[in-house]
Amino acid sequence: MYETMVVVRNDPGIHARPAAILVQKASTFKAQVFLTTERLTVNAKSIMGVMMLAAETGTELTIRAEGPDEQQAVTALKELVESGFGELRGRCGGAAAPGRDA
Repeated sequence: MYETMVVVRNDPGIHARPAAILVQKASTFKAQVFLTTERLTVNAKSIMGVMMLAAETGTELTIRAEGPDEQQAVTALKELVESGFGELRGRCGGAAAPGRDA
């Protein structure tokens, strides 16, 4: 078993699109992968389970995996959550997107 903790950074949290991305990534691993919040543990390969977490910005998630590629699975999902699922635009200095007026 391998696990780590991560904080959801994107706003408004793990909604439909990030949940789908997370499930797709988790499904590429042979290990069983679970996500745990303060109140619930779900299978990270289940879109319904991940959506049930209702993980808002600032939610602490424990990512746990059990199986042959458990460390790779946990590391990949941690990096994905930390990246904000590509939804962290404007957080660093509030700069406008390239090609747009500020």
